[in-house]
Amino acid sequence: MSLKDKVQNLLEEALKENTSLFLIDFKIHPDNSIEIIIDGDDGVKVEDCIAVSRAIEHNLDREEEDFSLQVMSSGVSEGLKHIRQYKKNIGRKLKIKTQDQTIEGELISVTEEAISLTWKAREPKPVGKGKVTVTKEADVAYKNIVEAKVMITF
Repeated sequence: MSLKDKVQNLLEEALKENTSLFLIDFKIHPDNSIEIIIDGDDGVKVEDCIAVSRAIEHNLDREEEDFSLQVMSSGVSEGLKHIRQYKKNIGRKLKIKTQDQTIEGELISVTEEAISLTWKAREPKPVGKGKVTVTKEADVAYKNIVEAKVMITF
């Protein structure tokens, strides 16, 4: 069994032990450095990363194959990749890039196929001069999302 298969199996077992955690990314580089990025429905604690790391590291033999292991939580700069990440960010402001446009708005709902955003925009009045604030809403299919990030507001 290859190192990748071993790590994959151990990772699946570790995530079964804490079902609120899920995998975002998993890479094994040519120098056998293993990089695992996880997220959780309720966030990820340091203890969660330690538990996943130990579940993998303690079941691999360094005598067989030397490796380095890094388990980390998905950061804000990573962007959203998994449907469960969208679900836990309902009510937060997102910046969504598609092929055609960029939308910044509040995530109001998530389905299996798409997300719904709402935002306020200034538009010219239908009659007369000046602008009026209108509330806009858009559904964006996951397949059309190029990049999605949570906007941090202070």
